[in-house]
Amino acid sequence: MIRSASRTLVRELGFMNRNLAESDLSASGVHALLEIEQGRCVTAKQLCESLLLEKSTVSRLVRKLVGRGEISEVEAPYDGRAKVLQLTDRGRKTLIDIHRHATNRVIGALDPLETRGRRTIIDGLTAYADALQRARLDGKNRDADWACDIIAGYQPGLVGHISKMHSLAYHELEGFGASFEAKVAAGLAEFTTRLANPKNQVWTAQSAGHVLGSIAIDGESLGENTAHLRWFLVDRAGRGSGIGKRLLDAALEHCDLHDFDAIRLWTFKGLDAARHLYERNGFILEQEYSGNQWGTQVTEQIFVQRR
Repeated sequence: MIRSASRTLVRELGFMNRNLAESDLSASGVHALLEIEQGRCVTAKQLCESLLLEKSTVSRLVRKLVGRGEISEVEAPYDGRAKVLQLTDRGRKTLIDIHRHATNRVIGALDPLETRGRRTIIDGLTAYADALQRARLDGKNRDADWACDIIAGYQPGLVGHISKMHSLAYHELEGFGASFEAKVAAGLAEFTTRLANPKNQVWTAQSAGHVLGSIAIDGESLGENTAHLRWFLVDRAGRGSGIGKRLLDAALEHCDLHDFDAIRLWTFKGLDAARHLYERNGFILEQEYSGNQWGTQVTEQIFVQRR
């Protein structure tokens, strides 16, 4: 019943729509303005923490709000190198309309109820929100207990470690064999000779000398200022620990640093955990087709993030 009620809330509050609160802003845009309104010195980093969004997502959101004239970036009073976000006159006007819409929705829903019914709703929603937050923080603390380092750059044995991890994982998943392993190893070997180019980078997740995950950004192979995200995988032993998120964050920060116009990646249908991470970070499915280049018929997918 809780899940059913939550779905109804999401729909009734308009989160299924492209825009929220009868504005022309996305839900994240509306909530960003609300957070900036409530805080004296709000930074982009604080928005990441309060909105529970990735750094790259908030960077794009801030750029969009600045471009619309809703907010401005000013020098922080405590540190000349830092930037804080402030509402502009247009942003304050936008929030007046948002508050008016939200207040009218609440009044319209609660007015027909008696005092006891209103109190039940307030107490229940508050307790549920607190419980969700506690569960998230408990899970975050468990992830922090995983002793794992994200290491950038070439490490001795890198080609062999990543090739073996991919070979074992995709043999179990899709039945890929020697042809797949050979192509992964050859591609990695060629790529590592190009790591002197600062647009290219590879990261591994390592714990107690074991490689538990990998990801790479190839800034050359696709051209047109497009980054190629490659060899993203977390070993079975590291899944569910947050390693995949940390690897993807490192790769996206690298792409931010080098101002790529887009990021593309090739993957297979059915890798739901990875797809969830991609879509949370603004990737969309661009193309889907059947192929057998790896020796087994699979549904291949291309995802893109336009920046």
